[in-house]
Amino acid sequence: MSGIAAIIGRPNAGKSSLFDRLTGTRDAIVDDIPGVTRDRLYGEVEHEGRSFYVIDTGGIFGEDTEFTAGIKAHVDEAVRECDAVIFVVDGREGVTGSDEEIADFIRKAGNKPVIVAVNKLDDPKHDDMANDAYSLGFERVIPVSALHKRGLYELLDAVNDILPVDDEAEEYPDDGEIRIVIAGKPNVGKSSMLNKITGSERSLVSPIAGTTRDPVDTRTIIDGQKFRIVDTAGLRRRAKFDGNLEYYSFVRTLAAVDRSDVALLLMDANEPCTDQDKKIAAHVVNKGKGLVIVLNKWDLAGGEKAGKKADELMKKIRDEMPFVGYAPVIFASALSGRGIGKILQAVTAVNTNRKKHIPTNQLNRLMRDVLAFDRLPSDRKGRSLKVYYCSQAEGEPPTFIFFVNTPELVNSGFENHVKNKLRELEDFTGTPIRTFWRGKDKEE
Repeated sequence: MSGIAAIIGRPNAGKSSLFDRLTGTRDAIVDDIPGVTRDRLYGEVEHEGRSFYVIDTGGIFGEDTEFTAGIKAHVDEAVRECDAVIFVVDGREGVTGSDEEIADFIRKAGNKPVIVAVNKLDDPKHDDMANDAYSLGFERVIPVSALHKRGLYELLDAVNDILPVDDEAEEYPDDGEIRIVIAGKPNVGKSSMLNKITGSERSLVSPIAGTTRDPVDTRTIIDGQKFRIVDTAGLRRRAKFDGNLEYYSFVRTLAAVDRSDVALLLMDANEPCTDQDKKIAAHVVNKGKGLVIVLNKWDLAGGEKAGKKADELMKKIRDEMPFVGYAPVIFASALSGRGIGKILQAVTAVNTNRKKHIPTNQLNRLMRDVLAFDRLPSDRKGRSLKVYYCSQAEGEPPTFIFFVNTPELVNSGFENHVKNKLRELEDFTGTPIRTFWRGKDKEE
């Protein structure tokens, strides 16, 4: 994942429609993990092998309402924090005084590359109308139609060209370094944890929630193992974002997770499994990253009844976040140093598990044994699922391809059952497993 593009413009220019087209959504962005939803304000876009986040914003410089000041402040922060701006104008109305005000607003808010998307040009014969937009002072102008999906490919090409290149792989070659991201809600102890792990004051520590705004990279070697650790800004509900800055720190946190190998999800042992915790965990799962759950501030939550408390917390996590039941849970204290060694051991083990590969012959032999006694899915037409063979694809996380007679017979219950059986075959602690089902005609 590389870069954030903010969509801005006056009301009714078609910003949200363009956002929906680019992200492939119509309404709210909803995770496929039950109980976890995402804010509609951001989405992910993939184009020509690259991916980036795109952010929708409210219309500005329209009719004044009680929300005008707040929307303007939000857009101002969007321009300052993003990597590129998609400035949407209404091509049928032409450039207006409001558009000119927005252009000045963009230039004052930050020196960011800008693409002017001239929307609502539904027919190529109207593309000449886009030329008026050059008067706004930006060199990149592209005619588009969000309604008819015109010009979107050219727009995405232009966004790819102006977003920063993620040259991380060249800067940090694959020399065995494990990339860790420390993520969690505000004031859960992320910066203190980073400092304790590295043994130095690498990150500002403050009792004020949200002290950390941008991700901070730290490279260190511990017991011969190279780590690169990212301390991220805290996440909180968007309604409580302080001046919108935390919202963009939130999106950058997602990007930091994308660049990691293993995520440390720090939860307050006194208040675990919040909505924010679930959102972070869901994003980690969706991106195929390793996961270690750390219950921080255990020195405050434990006490004489630590054993009973630990059992209660483990049950709470398994009940409320069953989709990460495979993740190790560590009770720790960034203040006292308790559990720090276990955290790094777990990270190293999880990183190894993400790379494990089961030989095809062994996998199929074992899969025959475990599936032979299971009732395979069927439908009302009398069709029953048949599994011909399975192979593991290259890459991380562990990904398995099953060749079957009728892929549509595979339901979520059976798929989860198979994943559990795969975990019995090999230690995949801390890493998600992906399964794909292909029909016999795709076997060749």
